[in-house]
Amino acid sequence: MHKKEEIYLAKTKVKASKNGQMPLGKHIAKNWRLYMFLVIPIIYYLVFRYIPMFGNVIAFRKYRAGGGIFGVEWSGFKYFRQFIRDQMFWRAFANTLRLNIIYLLFRFPLTLIFALLLNEIKNIHWKKFVQTVSYLPHFISMVIIAGMIREMLSTNGPINGFLVAHGHEAISFMALPEWFTTIFVGSGLWQGLGWGTILYLAAIAGISPDLYEAAEIDGANHFQRVWNITIPCILPTITTLLILDIGGLVGSGGAFEKVFLLYNPMTYEKADIISTYVYRMGIGSGNYSYATAVGLFEGLINLVLLTLANIVSKKTTESGLF
Repeated sequence: MHKKEEIYLAKTKVKASKNGQMPLGKHIAKNWRLYMFLVIPIIYYLVFRYIPMFGNVIAFRKYRAGGGIFGVEWSGFKYFRQFIRDQMFWRAFANTLRLNIIYLLFRFPLTLIFALLLNEIKNIHWKKFVQTVSYLPHFISMVIIAGMIREMLSTNGPINGFLVAHGHEAISFMALPEWFTTIFVGSGLWQGLGWGTILYLAAIAGISPDLYEAAEIDGANHFQRVWNITIPCILPTITTLLILDIGGLVGSGGAFEKVFLLYNPMTYEKADIISTYVYRMGIGSGNYSYATAVGLFEGLINLVLLTLANIVSKKTTESGLF
């Protein structure tokens, strides 16, 4: 019996090796033309993403211009203690969380709903028109977007012109801190709502039409088909995008350009975020080690949030990013 088991296992291994995947080396040699397309992206990430990570060492060393790119002397956690005691940092930290959370609460459900509505458009020409119009703002330069916002909201702009024409006083939107959140979220929704539907539409396109036909035969109405077929089928995509968004709640890299172009000293109270704070401390004041420590702290917080969101997602929906 033992010998028969060994023969069976040997045959199984032979069969697995025949039906298994090709070794990586042979696969690369056979498809080297396709792998060549990866060379430029890999070089890009190595040069501009991974190699610069070594510069984080100056968060623990005192950097002085002309004294070497990795600092002149070891300072330990000096700069971390400094920004932890700095009230301006915590103001920027709170503003970053507030802006990102409010934007996420509006953008995430609206993007999903917009994708479901786009999918229901049966006229292909009208669908393409709506998609094109909603995608276009994404491709407009942020500098132009900021200029448009400033012109629209200026005291002599069309919005204030409408308010004055109806008996209201003009509002200095760009100078009042309480308006910055509305401007940030509203402009972000206008610019990114259509573009954010692409992944959802791609996931919806992969759903088998047979499921909808079977549900229709069973008497399911339109809303029931969307709720019981479409959403469950694209749940892994929804989960992945939500995890990535939660992982970036403290991150402000994507928002830096917009905030930098729209804020001013009068709106720092509500508009100053971590990335603009790092810019002022590093580039503006020349305190590179301090700014690097803040940036490193921001990255670590994002990593923790991303990991926690992934753990919770895998336990609740059995779907995660990794």
